[in-house]
Amino acid sequence: MNIESLREYCLSKNGVTEGFPFDETTLVFKVMEKMFLLTSLDDEFSISVKCDPEKAIELRELYPAVIPGYHLSKKHWNTVFLDGSLSDSLIQSFIDHSYQMVVQSLSKKQQIGLSKK
Repeated sequence: MNIESLREYCLSKNGVTEGFPFDETTLVFKVMEKMFLLTSLDDEFSISVKCDPEKAIELRELYPAVIPGYHLSKKHWNTVFLDGSLSDSLIQSFIDHSYQMVVQSLSKKQQIGLSKK
């Protein structure tokens, strides 16, 4: 997966926007104004995704490319190095899980609004 395929995949999800809220090199993807993925455009290619705390630990044990979230809550975020050791479908499943975690945290009204987009 490269940055363009990552962008395309994230933006294909309902209600997703992208931006640079922190600096000019940290690309952030949000659903309903809540972050679900961050990536740096100038460091080693990696993504940070939200994750269920128990699943986060399991993924870190299974895959050397998955570490606790860099500069984020280590309990709720994983950083995943896109170094070629993980399949695109596995990376997409991490993205899907992060997106779903954020959507589930939205109010019922926001979730209904999202489903209409």
